[in-house]
Amino acid sequence: MSDSSNSTDSTDSERAPADDVDGLPAVTRLEENVYEIERSGEMRVPARIYASEKLLEEMRAPGDLTLKQVRNVATLPGIQRFAAVMPDGHQGYGFPIGGVAAVDMESGVISPGGIGFDINCGVRLLRTNLTYDDVRGLENDLVGALYRLIPTGTGKGGVVSIGLDNLEGILESGMMWMRDHGYATDADLEHCEENGRLPGDPSKVSEMAKQRGVKQLGSLGSGNHFLEVQRVAEIYDETPAAAFGLELDQVVVMIHSGSRGLGHQTCTDYIRRFEKAYPTVAASLPDRQLIYAPLADSLADDYRLGMYAAANFAWANRQAMTDAVRQVFAEFFDDPTVELVYDVCHNVAKEEPHEIDGRRKTVLVHRKGATRAFPAGREEVPVAYRDIGQPVFIPGSMGTHSYVLCGGPESLERSFGSTAHGAGRLKSRTQAKKEYRAGDLQRELREQQIYVRARSGATVAEEAPGAYKDIDEVVRVSDALGIGTTVARLRPVVNIKG
Repeated sequence: MSDSSNSTDSTDSERAPADDVDGLPAVTRLEENVYEIERSGEMRVPARIYASEKLLEEMRAPGDLTLKQVRNVATLPGIQRFAAVMPDGHQGYGFPIGGVAAVDMESGVISPGGIGFDINCGVRLLRTNLTYDDVRGLENDLVGALYRLIPTGTGKGGVVSIGLDNLEGILESGMMWMRDHGYATDADLEHCEENGRLPGDPSKVSEMAKQRGVKQLGSLGSGNHFLEVQRVAEIYDETPAAAFGLELDQVVVMIHSGSRGLGHQTCTDYIRRFEKAYPTVAASLPDRQLIYAPLADSLADDYRLGMYAAANFAWANRQAMTDAVRQVFAEFFDDPTVELVYDVCHNVAKEEPHEIDGRRKTVLVHRKGATRAFPAGREEVPVAYRDIGQPVFIPGSMGTHSYVLCGGPESLERSFGSTAHGAGRLKSRTQAKKEYRAGDLQRELREQQIYVRARSGATVAEEAPGAYKDIDEVVRVSDALGIGTTVARLRPVVNIKG
């Protein structure tokens, strides 16, 4: 595929946006599962949509802003090649969820809307030495024990009790602090993106954010966050499955959570600071939620350091819950092993080298609801998986399968080394609560031998399987595009939610 230049001449800048269809940007099919919004108006690059016809139509549903949002992202200064949205893409804040954008380190910008309020929301997978037969008959007790130990919901405390002095250490060191204080092993760090630490600065996180996070270390939170015990239902590719330590009918645990109130407050703080510091930028944007700071400015540095500190907290948060899982499993089973396969974040911006216009160049890659999916050979992938490709986890919903993939061979060229991060919402939470009843859903799931505990019936209704896109289709498109190669399918056994 050829790339469009990110330079803007007077002719292009004076062109009106491409004619909309039903109020939405006009889309051209480039090849199977690849669509493009042509560069026009203030767009500096085209916008790419990776989707099947079915998934694209869902992005074009009445009132959905996904396509307009990815077109808006293409107007950001310094953006390289194209703005992109992954197969699970849906409407978000500023950027669409599933959005990816790489910007030049000198002329580019950083946008909190391209990272999200839940900084370093991510997914980790734990493998065990147990089979499904080992947990059969214990599901109800197991889900109850996990639910009692791991706080769920908004502001409900955490597994690990710390003070502000320890929080400072976590914001600076992430997983290293957890290891040094007995909550993690060297192997945990080795199987975590960035080894569970980015160069964060606790002084760039507000006191309000710290107060919100200090009592939440080891907690799920609310919404679509979950902890799910699963079994490996199908192996598609034996070689990467073996490298990841996965076998048919094996029990695994998937954890999806982020930086909790600390990350949300950090994002909120910097959005307000950006709006105050750059009123002219805010007024000129097609969407004020895209507010940004030029990377050359000190305020951009402050945000990055604060965002990285919040990312460190998120890794520590998922590790605290991992420690809790190990405690619960030790109570239920004889000599269980619970090992980290990998932990990958999907709300972050990081410097990465990529090939741009035929030369290797360091860019800042925003991923908002998009998973890094580096192929074999990238030095950022742990040594244990470097010949295979980075593990990628794409959760479905509490009533559908989740998937394990590895970074695909086309991911660097197509998506700056990225793929989907989940099924993607199809219906709003409000709509889901109107259409589904919690009691009916839980009975239906129990009939499928899936045991669910949640903070409220509203959460169960909001997270109904029917509120999400077809996870099988999202993963099929990712595999077909070569941005994520399917390795295994996981079936839920027990699930706790906020």
